[in-house]
Amino acid sequence: MLSGRRYRLELSGDQAELCETFGSICRSVWNTALEQRREYRRRGAWMNYVPQAAELAEAKREFPWLADAPSHVLQQTLRDLDRACREYGTFRVRWRSQRRWSPSFRFPAGNLITVERLGRKWGRAKLPKLGWVRFRWSRPIGGEVRSATVTRQGRHWFVSFLVEDGKTTPEQHAMPSTAVGIDRGVKIAATTSEGRFHDRPFATPGEMARLRRLQQKQARQKKGSRRRKQTITAINAITGRVRNRRADFCAWTANRITTRAALVVLEDLRIRNMTASASGTPAEPGRNVVQKAGLNRAILDKGWHLLELALRNAGRHTGSNVVLVNPAYTSQACNVCKHVDPKNRESQAIFECTACGHIDHADVNAAKNIKAAGQAVSGRGDLGATRSVKRQPPASRTRTGRSPRAARAAGIPVP
Repeated sequence: MLSGRRYRLELSGDQAELCETFGSICRSVWNTALEQRREYRRRGAWMNYVPQAAELAEAKREFPWLADAPSHVLQQTLRDLDRACREYGTFRVRWRSQRRWSPSFRFPAGNLITVERLGRKWGRAKLPKLGWVRFRWSRPIGGEVRSATVTRQGRHWFVSFLVEDGKTTPEQHAMPSTAVGIDRGVKIAATTSEGRFHDRPFATPGEMARLRRLQQKQARQKKGSRRRKQTITAINAITGRVRNRRADFCAWTANRITTRAALVVLEDLRIRNMTASASGTPAEPGRNVVQKAGLNRAILDKGWHLLELALRNAGRHTGSNVVLVNPAYTSQACNVCKHVDPKNRESQAIFECTACGHIDHADVNAAKNIKAAGQAVSGRGDLGATRSVKRQPPASRTRTGRSPRAARAAGIPVP
């Protein structure tokens, strides 16, 4: 099984400058190759990795500065671009901005990488054209190194080793008959159908106040000035800590959930669409733009997509299966009688069925509906509610009448 190991580098001044150079060259190659692909697509033709790699070899003779970076690093950049264009489309792949993009490059040849441990806290790795670089030995490598990716986060450099740890995914979970549904929210990050609430603050009140002051200070400073760069560095230090805490929370939560459940059910949420801006256009300005921006920040702060990725990664080690179901009506349907009514949910936390009077925590009730939908999908061997037979929901729902058709559309089993 392939796993990642990330360590913080301790680079010398020359090594840090060389890493900046490698990152700038890779960014230039990415942007130039992307523009070439787009131009070919405008003409109705197609460009892929093979001809671009051949043209890169020719470009090195015309532009000697391209040879400052290792050849296989630049080739890996073209491979990453080729994969991104095939997965997302040529015109949907983003440029790598000099100001916004953090330098990053990959050494794909594991046989050219040597890793040694120097002591209890330090190790070193030999990377092409960088030589020996020291890093904090925070955990064992635990396998054969396949590749190494060097990135910069704030003012620190990190190296991520892709290793083959020799493990395999279990054929069956330790508790094969267990299942859990997870409802992701903005008040509570994750609520399970068992009634467990997983949440934590990622920023302290002091950090939030300081971040607000720094952002106000940045808004008053001149773009490109030295003091503005210092302010941005201070902002990145705070947001970096918040990002690390969020990643740690998602990994910790995913480990606990996948250890206890063989089937993990999530709502198939289109997070990118949900967090799109509501500003609109000058001709048709949006409504409630400030409120929508606050909701977008709350959704992104809870790390919904990061939790899904962490669950899939943790499921490789436990044998858990992660299933996505249609999110329609999961928060409005009663888990007991299956009655669907928008008035069932009185508030963010209180759920009271208008038909049978069942009372429960709203997020727990939704998680139970998600679990039931996932078990129904898994039972019929489907790959997800979004790929099942489509059923149109009813045009209207009354307060007292049940709506089995709407419940089935949500994947909720109806007796």
